[in-house]
Amino acid sequence: MIAFYPQIKQFHIFIALLSGTLFAVRGASALAGARWPQALAVKWLSYAIDTSLLTAAMMLLTILPWAMFANGWLLAKIGMIVAYVVLGVLAMRPQRTQRRRTIFFVAALAAFAAIYGIARAHHPLAWLA
Repeated sequence: MIAFYPQIKQFHIFIALLSGTLFAVRGASALAGARWPQALAVKWLSYAIDTSLLTAAMMLLTILPWAMFANGWLLAKIGMIVAYVVLGVLAMRPQRTQRRRTIFFVAALAAFAAIYGIARAHHPLAWLA
Protein backbone atom coordinates (compact mmCIF):
# COMPACT_ATOMS: atom_id res chain seq x y z
CA MET A 1 0.00 0.00 0.00
CA ILE A 2 3.01 2.30 0.50
CA ALA A 3 3.24 2.46 -3.29
CA PHE A 4 0.06 4.59 -3.26
CA TYR A 5 1.33 6.98 -0.57
CA PRO A 6 1.93 9.96 -2.91
CA GLN A 7 -1.54 9.72 -4.43
CA ILE A 8 -3.27 9.27 -1.08
CA LYS A 9 -1.34 12.17 0.42
CA GLN A 10 -2.20 14.47 -2.51
CA PHE A 11 -5.86 13.47 -2.29
CA HIS A 12 -5.82 14.10 1.47
CA ILE A 13 -4.33 17.56 0.99
CA PHE A 14 -6.78 18.42 -1.80
CA ILE A 15 -9.83 17.22 0.10
CA ALA A 16 -8.70 18.97 3.31
CA LEU A 17 -8.41 22.27 1.47
CA LEU A 18 -11.77 21.63 -0.21
CA SER A 19 -13.35 20.96 3.17
CA GLY A 20 -11.92 24.15 4.66
CA THR A 21 -12.95 26.20 1.64
CA LEU A 22 -16.50 24.88 1.73
CA PHE A 23 -16.72 25.65 5.45
CA ALA A 24 -15.36 29.18 4.95
CA VAL A 25 -17.81 29.91 2.11
CA ARG A 26 -20.76 28.36 3.95
CA GLY A 27 -19.92 30.16 7.18
CA ALA A 28 -19.42 33.55 5.57
CA SER A 29 -22.61 33.14 3.56
CA ALA A 30 -24.59 32.07 6.63
CA LEU A 31 -23.31 35.09 8.54
CA ALA A 32 -24.39 37.28 5.63
CA GLY A 33 -27.90 35.89 5.95
CA ALA A 34 -27.97 33.42 3.07
CA ARG A 35 -30.14 30.34 3.47
CA TRP A 36 -28.35 27.97 1.08
CA PRO A 37 -25.64 27.00 3.63
CA GLN A 38 -28.33 25.18 5.63
CA ALA A 39 -29.71 23.30 2.60
CA LEU A 40 -29.70 19.53 2.95
CA ALA A 41 -27.74 19.01 -0.28
CA VAL A 42 -24.95 21.32 0.93
CA LYS A 43 -24.81 19.57 4.28
CA TRP A 44 -24.57 16.18 2.58
CA LEU A 45 -21.80 17.47 0.30
CA SER A 46 -19.93 18.58 3.39
CA TYR A 47 -20.43 15.17 5.02
CA ALA A 48 -19.21 13.39 1.88
CA ILE A 49 -16.09 15.56 1.68
CA ASP A 50 -15.31 15.08 5.36
CA THR A 51 -15.86 11.32 5.13
CA SER A 52 -13.42 11.18 2.21
CA LEU A 53 -10.96 13.26 4.23
CA LEU A 54 -11.21 10.93 7.20
CA THR A 55 -10.83 7.86 4.97
CA ALA A 56 -7.66 9.24 3.39
CA ALA A 57 -6.31 10.17 6.84
CA MET A 58 -6.90 6.64 8.13
CA MET A 59 -5.19 5.19 5.06
CA LEU A 60 -2.14 7.40 5.64
CA LEU A 61 -2.11 6.48 9.31
CA THR A 62 -2.04 2.77 8.52
CA ILE A 63 0.69 2.90 5.86
CA LEU A 64 3.14 5.28 7.54
CA PRO A 65 5.63 4.10 10.17
CA TRP A 66 4.80 5.10 13.75
CA ALA A 67 8.15 6.88 14.09
CA MET A 68 6.70 9.65 11.90
CA PHE A 69 4.39 10.63 14.76
CA ALA A 70 6.94 10.51 17.61
CA ASN A 71 6.99 14.24 18.40
CA GLY A 72 3.23 14.42 19.01
CA TRP A 73 2.23 16.43 15.95
CA LEU A 74 -0.54 14.01 14.99
CA LEU A 75 -2.08 14.13 18.47
CA ALA A 76 -1.99 17.94 18.37
CA LYS A 77 -3.59 17.91 14.93
CA ILE A 78 -6.37 15.57 16.05
CA GLY A 79 -7.04 17.78 19.08
CA MET A 80 -7.30 20.83 16.83
CA ILE A 81 -9.62 18.93 14.47
CA VAL A 82 -11.97 18.26 17.39
CA ALA A 83 -11.89 21.95 18.32
CA TYR A 84 -12.47 22.93 14.66
CA VAL A 85 -15.50 20.66 14.34
CA VAL A 86 -17.07 21.88 17.59
CA LEU A 87 -16.45 25.54 16.74
CA GLY A 88 -17.74 25.00 13.20
CA VAL A 89 -20.96 23.39 14.43
CA LEU A 90 -21.50 26.25 16.88
CA ALA A 91 -20.84 28.81 14.12
CA MET A 92 -23.39 27.23 11.79
CA ARG A 93 -26.22 27.08 14.35
CA PRO A 94 -28.76 29.72 13.26
CA GLN A 95 -30.34 30.00 16.73
CA ARG A 96 -27.23 31.67 18.16
CA THR A 97 -26.70 35.42 18.05
CA GLN A 98 -24.85 36.92 15.09
CA ARG A 99 -22.01 38.04 17.35
CA ARG A 100 -21.50 34.57 18.85
CA ARG A 101 -21.69 32.89 15.47
CA THR A 102 -19.06 35.31 14.15
CA ILE A 103 -16.76 34.58 17.10
CA PHE A 104 -17.17 30.83 16.65
CA PHE A 105 -16.62 31.16 12.89
CA VAL A 106 -13.38 33.13 13.28
CA ALA A 107 -12.18 30.71 15.97
CA ALA A 108 -12.97 27.75 13.68
CA LEU A 109 -10.99 29.35 10.85
CA ALA A 110 -8.08 29.92 13.26
CA ALA A 111 -8.28 26.25 14.27
CA PHE A 112 -8.21 25.24 10.61
CA ALA A 113 -5.12 27.40 10.09
CA ALA A 114 -3.47 25.70 13.07
CA ILE A 115 -4.37 22.26 11.67
CA TYR A 116 -2.83 23.22 8.34
CA GLY A 117 0.30 24.54 10.07
CA ILE A 118 0.70 21.41 12.17
CA ALA A 119 0.31 19.21 9.09
CA ARG A 120 2.83 21.23 7.07
CA ALA A 121 5.44 21.43 9.83
CA HIS A 122 4.87 17.94 11.26
CA HIS A 123 5.33 19.65 14.60
CA PRO A 124 2.79 20.34 17.37
CA LEU A 125 3.79 24.02 17.49
CA ALA A 126 2.79 24.44 13.83
CA TRP A 127 3.86 27.88 12.57
CA LEU A 128 5.98 28.48 15.68
CA ALA A 129 8.28 25.52 15.07
